[in-house]
Amino acid sequence: MSALIGLRGVSRMLGGEIPTTLVADIDLEIESGKFTAIVGPSGSGKSSLMYLLGLLDVPTAGEVTIAGRATRNLDEDARAELRLAHLGFVFQFHFLLPEFSARDNVMLPMRALGRFSDAENRRRADALLDRLGLSPHAGKRPDQLSGGQRQRVAVARALANEPAVLLADEPTGNLDSASSGQVISLLKDVAAAEGRAVVVVTHDQGIAAGADRIVTLIDGRIAADQARAAG
Repeated sequence: MSALIGLRGVSRMLGGEIPTTLVADIDLEIESGKFTAIVGPSGSGKSSLMYLLGLLDVPTAGEVTIAGRATRNLDEDARAELRLAHLGFVFQFHFLLPEFSARDNVMLPMRALGRFSDAENRRRADALLDRLGLSPHAGKRPDQLSGGQRQRVAVARALANEPAVLLADEPTGNLDSASSGQVISLLKDVAAAEGRAVVVVTHDQGIAAGADRIVTLIDGRIAADQARAAG
């Protein structure tokens, strides 16, 4: 099986009088249908790795491929096009636009990609919101929703363009335990039922324990890469 995302010898450093290594010499493949947790102590490079996986940052060395396409030398427009077509993002803070309804927030990436008419975008957004139990709230603005509802809207937005890979950086960090459980259950369902790859950066050992695969970072390097036994 070819990797949806592949990292080969990837390092990311920040310049300055004392250079800082964020991640070093990372080899990693992300394949479909798996829920992968990236764990490690604070400052270990988890979010830096997520930004590289999502083409939100460019490696200092090495190569990131998306669906077999090398990306290091692409300009920002080409990188943005790849992100829209192949990747979905969920962050600790929902980043919903406050003046837009839940439905319109979900439609934003659809409109940016431009595959469908606005009427079809609306239909698809409503179907996603319905799937996540949010149909009664489709017309509400983010300030009219609970924290858990806002994060579920963010998940719907991340799924808007049917991405092959969903990347989530501490997606439950601002949620209570009940809302956190709902969001993680949704993400697991996306991996298991739809065959998408889901990668979650988390400090929550309970979330990591339920993952198909756990990648542990220490000092910017992969210290362990463990697949959970089936069953």
